[in-house]
Amino acid sequence: MLIQVLYDDNRYDYVKGSQLDRLLEGNKVQKFKRSTGWVTVGVDPVRWRRSPSYNGMERRAD
Repeated sequence: MLIQVLYDDNRYDYVKGSQLDRLLEGNKVQKFKRSTGWVTVGVDPVRWRRSPSYNGMERRAD
């Protein structure tokens, strides 16, 4: 699925979700569009990708 974005230089584009993650991490997007409307980065809540691994001590029971 493609997501509409507004870049920092006021250009609009459509990107894949994985591209949006990278753009958000690089602070290159002002806004992106969800089904509920436009999300303003730095103002509205944005879900970030979690770290792929945990380097701490294992605490779960076997």
